[in-house]
Amino acid sequence: MFNDVLDTSEGNSSPVSALLRGVLMTLVLASSSPRRRELLSTLVAQFDIRSPEIDEIPHQGSHRSIMSTDRDAESVKALSSEQINLGADTTVVLEGQIIGKPSDVDEARWILGRLSGKTHTVYTAVALAQSAGVDTLLSATKVTLTQLSQSAIDAYLLSDEPWDKAGAYGIQGYAGAFVERIEGVTRGGGSATV
Repeated sequence: MFNDVLDTSEGNSSPVSALLRGVLMTLVLASSSPRRRELLSTLVAQFDIRSPEIDEIPHQGSHRSIMSTDRDAESVKALSSEQINLGADTTVVLEGQIIGKPSDVDEARWILGRLSGKTHTVYTAVALAQSAGVDTLLSATKVTLTQLSQSAIDAYLLSDEPWDKAGAYGIQGYAGAFVERIEGVTRGGGSATV
């Protein structure tokens, strides 16, 4: 599916291909997320950050991850061939409903209660935009949370983790203890069933 993206021949102008060929380019992270900045800094020594100006409210019936990453990357789209913009987004879907970021403690408590003891899908989309176009990738991971007690939810809500995350939790933090099973792509990009 992405063979053209991974083609490193000189004639291929895809952003990923250019990076693989070692072409000197400026990488721009189209995100205001501290986690994305931290993760990218473990992979790339130098990059710029520009926050996209987009609506982050999930809209039912649309696949927000792909649409958002396209808009993130496009909103700071490169005007020259020396710049690549990287956008990423995560969407949580439970029983066909998109679960967004909580706006307050009550909503976070409600979201975690809904996810408790159930399997949901976490979609992560990445878009790379360059003057030549946009390449997008999407992964889907099935996550099953253990049955959460009200006291466990309340204790988690005392942390700063739930507030800017789809689904009101971060698997890489304290909420990792809530995970009973993971099927799909893990943080490092490899497939796993845990």
